[in-house]
Amino acid sequence: MTNASTADVLPAAYNRSIALAGRLAALAPCCYGFLPHAPMMPAISEGVRGVEFNSHQRTWKPLQTVESPHRLMGRVSVRLCVPVVLSRSEAVMTARVFVVCVLMAGPVFSQEAVPNLSFESVPDFLKLPAGLNFGEVPGVAVNSKGHLFVFTRSNSAHGPAFGPAASQLLEFGPDGEFIREVGAGLYGWSFAHTVRVDKDDNIWAVDKGSDMVIKFNQAGRVVWVFGRRKESAEEAEPWEHVTPPLPHVDGLFRQPTDVAFDSDGNIYITDGYINARVAKYDKNGDWVKSWGSHGTGPGQFNTPHAIVIDRNNRIYVGDRGNRRIQVFDADGRFLRLFTIDVPPAPGTKPVNGNTPTGERLAQTIGAPNSICITPGLDQVLFVGESTFPGRVFKVTLDGKVLGVIGRSGRNLGQFSGAHQLACPSESEVYVAETSNWRVQKLVFPRQQTTARADR
Repeated sequence: MTNASTADVLPAAYNRSIALAGRLAALAPCCYGFLPHAPMMPAISEGVRGVEFNSHQRTWKPLQTVESPHRLMGRVSVRLCVPVVLSRSEAVMTARVFVVCVLMAGPVFSQEAVPNLSFESVPDFLKLPAGLNFGEVPGVAVNSKGHLFVFTRSNSAHGPAFGPAASQLLEFGPDGEFIREVGAGLYGWSFAHTVRVDKDDNIWAVDKGSDMVIKFNQAGRVVWVFGRRKESAEEAEPWEHVTPPLPHVDGLFRQPTDVAFDSDGNIYITDGYINARVAKYDKNGDWVKSWGSHGTGPGQFNTPHAIVIDRNNRIYVGDRGNRRIQVFDADGRFLRLFTIDVPPAPGTKPVNGNTPTGERLAQTIGAPNSICITPGLDQVLFVGESTFPGRVFKVTLDGKVLGVIGRSGRNLGQFSGAHQLACPSESEVYVAETSNWRVQKLVFPRQQTTARADR
């Protein structure tokens, strides 16, 4: 795979465009790096609006005109600038590189027509005890018995108005009946973020506020703790985003976000809002390594917010701030990345705040706020956006969007802040929502479960 610097890739005409230069600078290195075995791009003269790479002849050709965004993007893979065969009968693959990059960085996104999937949101599925309500719900997980674990930002009414502890872990049965609270009053509770269940039904809670990941056994007893909460006696204050970023410290986190496990029992923690890395521990809980740094290049992150692992131990990291999902092997070697480029339906409104437009809209579309992966041989991903456009997507492991689920809103079947997803099967998905303070159970018709694994 060949890489080039930004100077190698950006044409002079675009480089002088103030409106586009920043966005191209972020995307161009990725664009060139994902054209396998491509010769160095030639200098681009004034007036050229793009280039076409012919992967059969391995040549570049300047483009004087471009097609409309929808026509062009509809023929391009959702992976960043990867050439695709335009039809089965063609022997030549082409990809219009600069044009694709510019349009992907702008406010209009498109790809091949993606269907809206039909589903049912089960009303009043979770039965809370009388007088108990959820707060924001950032986490949901399901164990092998069908029990749900809901991590909610509740239990904070008796704290101060600003900065109270807001973490409560609740267990529900397969029919939604309330069973118990896990870890009531735990020292590691501060600000709930995500919850996962491993193959042995141990419960793992990730707390952004205390910088900790806590492993409980099935009985709800603490087994392991990762990271350390700041001491109250030492003027504990929230982390600040500083430039340059603080150096990483083995075994300590700064606002971690998620946790996942491979088939060998190794543990991977995304870390997170302040750090920008993935940390790896072995099955015994011993530190192995970490990878990643702040940035936009392959293997760099801007808020690694979600992580899942497929049956072949490929690691999928939701790089939310960079609006992409990056794929690594178990040693942290970068394999590929893809984006979700499906524009919201016209007239979609956010639950909170102004409707994004322009560059801000471009940053929200398909940004992976949450990811789950189905079990079994034929695995698929479900990917949730943030509060806007607020959708959930069904996606193959190689990045093809199979369908769109819901939209931004407050009613059943609508979402705002799909912060964590749990998918025990392809026909059953649970959505934890921060802005709507709830968990929805989604049920899909069996005829829609047409997964194709990336083997």
